[in-house]
Amino acid sequence: MTARPWTARVLTVYPAMFPGPLAMGLAGKALEAGLWRLETVDIRDYARDKHGTVDGPPFGGGPGMVMRADVLAAAIDAAANGEAGGAEARICLTPRGRPVDRAAVGRWAGLAGVVLACGRFEGIDERIVAGRGLEEASVGDFVLAGGEIAAMAILDACVRLLPGVVGDSRSLEEESFDAGLLEYPQYTRPRSWEGREAPAVLLSGDHAAIRAWRLRERLRATRERRPDLWRRRGAARAAENHRAPRRGRPTTTEREP
Repeated sequence: MTARPWTARVLTVYPAMFPGPLAMGLAGKALEAGLWRLETVDIRDYARDKHGTVDGPPFGGGPGMVMRADVLAAAIDAAANGEAGGAEARICLTPRGRPVDRAAVGRWAGLAGVVLACGRFEGIDERIVAGRGLEEASVGDFVLAGGEIAAMAILDACVRLLPGVVGDSRSLEEESFDAGLLEYPQYTRPRSWEGREAPAVLLSGDHAAIRAWRLRERLRATRERRPDLWRRRGAARAAENHRAPRRGRPTTTEREP
């Protein structure tokens, strides 16, 4: 029996938004090749009235409308009863969620698939989170009109980690957020452009020197641009050293400035 490809089920009130940009580039080629599947679920199909009502006014008053727990739960139950057998992540896109990072994307890509619930309006009824075991996820400290664009970003990040999607798997090594560091800067032809030269070390043919330069640049960029990642990396290294002290001196590529 052929294994079922990694499957994404997106719950939305705007299913026509998909696949959108996911039909292009690497994700689109992989979708066409059957390396992953995309299914959309129209939340309005699970409304309890003929008008397709999926929301209601917030208890306690206030502006806007809130997505109903009973309607969204019915849509989630239908999506989760697919062939993946429950071995998928259930994610709700919301600004209140935990920031999505490389570790989360890698974990989701390693499952049978994901169920993504796209919030709209003022948000969703809080009871659905615990009631259906949803992970609340955010793609940044800003507010979108709905979770669909955030869902696309998460799917694009997951799909590129699936086997066979990226032609040269080395492209996934030493990129931004791998090992908690940003990626080193990249250069290509021409060697000189508007008086700006590409770093000579990259053209030296000295692979050890190139590796050392790239590590230094990753460390520098992370320290300067993402102090939060830099602090987290320092804390992790300190904890690791406390658990198991290093033996011997670090190699050239391991030393940090």
